[in-house]
Formats: sequence, C-alpha cells, structure tokens
Amino acid sequence: MGFLLPILLGVFLLFTATPPSLSQLPPEIDPPAPAPISPSELCNGIFLSYTFILGRQIPPNDTTDQPYRFESVLTVLNNGREELKEWRVFVGFQHHEILTSATDAIIVNGTDLPAPVGNGTIFAGYPVSDLKTAIQTAGDLKQMTATIELVGTQFMVAPPAIPLPSNISLVNDGWSCPEPTATPLSKRQITTCCIRDPTFEVNTTTITDKFLPRQPGDLTIMYDVIRAYDQNYLAEVTMENHNPLGRLDHWELSFDWMREEFIQKMQGAYPTVVDATKCIFGPQSQIYTGLDFADVLTCERRPIIVDLPPTKAEDPVLGKIPSCCRNGTILPRTMDPSKSASVFTMQVAKMPPDFNRSALSPPQNWRIKGTLNPDYSCGPPVRVSPTLYPDPSGMPTNKTSFASWQIVCNITHAKTETPKCCVSYSAFFNDSIIPCNTCACGCVSETRRTCSAETPSLLIPPDALLVPFENRTSLTVAWNALKHKTIPNPMPCGDNCGVSINWHIATDYRGGWTARITIFNWGEIDFPDWFLAVQMKKPAIRGFEKAYSFNASLLSIEGGVNNTIFMEGLPGLEYLVAERDELDPKKNLRVPGKQQSVIQFSKKLTPGINVPERDGFPAKVIFNGEECLLPDVLPLPSGGRRNGFDTMVLLCMVIFVVALVI
Repeated sequence: MGFLLPILLGVFLLFTATPPSLSQLPPEIDPPAPAPISPSELCNGIFLSYTFILGRQIPPNDTTDQPYRFESVLTVLNNGREELKEWRVFVGFQHHEILTSATDAIIVNGTDLPAPVGNGTIFAGYPVSDLKTAIQTAGDLKQMTATIELVGTQFMVAPPAIPLPSNISLVNDGWSCPEPTATPLSKRQITTCCIRDPTFEVNTTTITDKFLPRQPGDLTIMYDVIRAYDQNYLAEVTMENHNPLGRLDHWELSFDWMREEFIQKMQGAYPTVVDATKCIFGPQSQIYTGLDFADVLTCERRPIIVDLPPTKAEDPVLGKIPSCCRNGTILPRTMDPSKSASVFTMQVAKMPPDFNRSALSPPQNWRIKGTLNPDYSCGPPVRVSPTLYPDPSGMPTNKTSFASWQIVCNITHAKTETPKCCVSYSAFFNDSIIPCNTCACGCVSETRRTCSAETPSLLIPPDALLVPFENRTSLTVAWNALKHKTIPNPMPCGDNCGVSINWHIATDYRGGWTARITIFNWGEIDFPDWFLAVQMKKPAIRGFEKAYSFNASLLSIEGGVNNTIFMEGLPGLEYLVAERDELDPKKNLRVPGKQQSVIQFSKKLTPGINVPERDGFPAKVIFNGEECLLPDVLPLPSGGRRNGFDTMVLLCMVIFVVALVI
C-alpha cells in the first residue's frame, strides 16, 4: 500500500489546485482581416483598367521637352453575361505619347508603330478579338481577359509623377462607361466598369449569332475567302463607296500581312512593285522549296495594290473580273452606281502553322488613298456572315464565301490635314480677284527661302487667273501698284494647289442673280468623270434654278436638307484635262485645264437675300470629294468696275516692270 500513497497525493493535488486566472491565459488571436475586394470583382460588365508600371528618363537631355520611357498595361475583362465581340477600347493619352509597341492589339485606324497617340487612340484585339464570359468558360480568365502591354515615349512628366491617360472607355456600340477613377491602394491605376446602355436598342441577333452585323461607312471593304486549300486560299476584295460626295481616283490600297503570307497571283489589280526577294531570303523559301518565286507577285509585308487600266479589263490573265480595271476610279452612287465599286482577287500563300483549310486570317492595318481625294481612316477587319454570291451555274440559289471580313473606312477631317484644292473669289462690283490663300495647299521649305508663307496673298487682275503663279508676278505687282497697295518683300508664296476654283458673282438684279464657276486643273493628272459640290447658305440655296453648262441638281447631305448643288460635266465634257503647253510656242506658257458654267438663282423664295455679302458666296466647296480651302475675305462692293483707262495704265506698268527686269 505504500506505493499508492504518492499516486493518491498527486491526484488530490491535481483536482484541488487553483485554476489559473484569465490574465494568465494566452491572449486570443484576432481572425485575419478580409482581403480588400478588387474593383474587377464588383463589376458585372466589361471591366477596364490602365496600370502604369514604370518610367525613366531617356536621351536627349532637354529641359524644355524632356522625353521619358513608359511601360503600362491595359486590361479588358469580360464579367458580363454576353460575349464581347471585336472589342475596342479608347485610351485618352494626353502627354504627347509616341507608342512603340503593343502586345495582342492593334491601333484601329491602321497606323503603323511607332505612332503618335498624344490625342488618344483606339485599340482592337489581335489576334484574339472576342472575349468570352465566365459562364461560357467556367471562369477561365484566359478566355475572358485581354492584357495589352504598352511601351512608348511620353514628354515632360518626370518621375515620381505618373502619366496616366485622361480616360479609358469601351467604344463598342451599346456600352456606357463612367469616368475612370483611381484605385484606393494605388495612384498608378485607373479603372472603370462599362455596362449595357439601357437606351440602346440591342439587336438580339448580335448576342446569339456567331457573327457581328455589317456596319455602314463612307467606304466599305469586303475580304471574302472564296476558295480555300491547305497551303493557300483565293480572296476577293470588294471596295464600295457609300458617301454621296466621296470618291477615289487612282486608288492605292495597302495592308499588313501578320503571318508571313505572300501574294502569288492577282486578277483585277496589281502590286506597285513586283518583287519576291524577301521570300527568297526569308522563311518562305525554306517551306516552298519547289516553288518558282519568279512567278510570285510580291513578298512585301505591306504591299501597295493599284487598279489596272481599262485596256486590261478583258485580259484572260490579269482581267476578267467584274468592276475592275478603271484606273482606280470609284465614283459616288449619285453619279453612277455601276462605277461605285472596285473588285480584285488574289491568291494568298500561307505559312506554318496555318497549313489547313480552316486557318484563315485576313491582313490588318488597312489603308486606302487616292489622288486629290479625301483621307480615309479604316478600322480593323471584323468577321461577318459569309457573303452571298449568285450561283455561277445559273440555278436560282446563292453560294457563300468560306469566310468574310468587313473593313469600314470613314472620311477624316483632321485639322492638321493640308487641303488639295482652293477657291478664289471675284464679283462684277469689284475688278480685283481675291486669289487662293498663301500656301493654301502647303509650302515646302525650299520655296520659303524665296517667298513669304505668312504674308496674305495679293489681289490680282482677272487676266491673271489663267496664268500660272510663277508667271504672274509682273501682273500682280503692277495691279497692286495701280491700286495703291503696299508690295511686300519678299512676295507671298503661291497656293501650290493642283486644282483651283473661281467663284464669280456675275449679276445681281431684282428677280435673281447668277454666279459663274470655273474649275482650273494645274496638275499633271487628268480628271475623268469629275464632280463639284457647292454648299450654300440656306437663304441662297432655296433660289437655285439651274446650271447652263454643267449637269446640276440639289443634293441632300446634312439632316435631309437640300443645301448642296451637285455638278458634273455634261456628256462630252466629263473630262478635266491636265495643265498643258500653250498652243503658241512663242508664249512659252502653261495653260490649265478648264471647265466653266453659269449658275442661275431666283429671288422669288429668298426675299431680303444680300448677294454681295456672305449670302452670295459658298459655305463649302468640294471637288472630287476633297474639301477646298476658301478665302479669308470677300470682294468689297466699293472696289469699282474696271474701265479702259485702268486697263491702259495696267498695261503700261507691266511693260515698265518687265523692262526693269530685263
């Protein structure tokens, strides 16, 4: 029993011992604080973020305009219930940024990198342009998200300041984005959540259909794959003009191949340079070992395509394509619907890993331009429903293309664009001509050394309208001396426009008034099927009756209002020839091509119209789709009429000036 005594004593002490106080217990551990909720988790639409990663100063050292490298990330996340097709996001750059690279995206207007984007730009996804939903992918972020890494140069925002854009927004139709805000934990990021605009009428087919609907535009380009093989395909390219005042002359079409493709054959058009050198020394020659590259048309990554002349329309190798071979002329439908489109085909060779029939990818960064035509900005190719074609067998059925993409191009009106034509004013109540503005169509640096680009143009006599600018100096000096005008030194530069239009108020009487319009072609290119559009103020346009030597009609342009006179040549007068030598070789002068007509207006519907003032002069003049620059001043009624004495004095002064020069 002796050995049990210690055990019993221990048990007694265990149960009778005083429990420790609460103060002696270890302190309770607080549960971890919940992680902050990401702004993207609160968004049930399209979440956008722009995050500045880093920046550093780069050469040269310039305290007035110091450049800095920036790196940032643009993120597009689809947290909504519908697939986002062909996403496009505007980034409001505001620090004179120059973008040098962008991963998995392209600039919508087709600008090549490096590109100035200081006024903001729109990005589109490439090669993946659609973002699926979490519902479709079981929350697979790779299919829901687009991450674009941006690198470029910005100016005058030195670290630690952060050059964030002023705005980010989704520009797809039917979406509304609030102003972006900075995230609470970082000043390097701005975010916004875009939701469906409840006022936008959603086309339900765009949600369930596989393709987006075709969009309107001033000019649309269809890229249709009509034959598909493992290693190549045949594409048909169709350009259609939908703007009543838009047109193209001698069009040039360019685009970028993104997957090392090259053009083997073409019908209906041709590259400006036929050269397979880049294929011979590139990866293409290693894949196509049995191909004779002497028969390949072009291996340029960015080829330039032009139309064929009419003489090739029936050529069995180069032509035989409907709506081809018109020297690159695409007219508005208001002139001739049959000439409002241009078509060509090309056989495109592919490269691995695209060696299967279904691997089809259109070129990107489309751009089109013409001679003395408006500038166009083209969006990226958008996959649309296959194009329907009449069955060639004559059966009452349609065939479809294997794949179709639409490129929408719209006329741009950038303030930095230089006009290509100009307007001069004159009137019966003033014997001086107000010529086109100085450097109306630009001035090259070489000419600025001998003339002034800032001095306003000088008045000229009517006789000088048909004289090239470089030959009218004596007439101009003598005329301004006669009018007691100061002759500047140096003299103002010319307008440098290939086409000029003179608007002359010929008569003004109780029942109506007339204007004479003259088109001068100072260039080296003829203009077949030319047209001229004159937009007048509302009081004047209501009085339009007819044009005597042009085919003229009223055209509804803005808001359904007939405010534009559309003019074209009558049969036999549709051709505006280029500048040519004077028939008399002794005169040694160049003579411009010219077309002229008188326009009749009535005052019956326009009581109180003031013709000598602004009412009698156009508000806008458009030649072949290009808006022409108007003079800054109008003729004054106090200028007087020219008489025989003035003409005799002018002639004597011209002879005197010429004698001094000799």
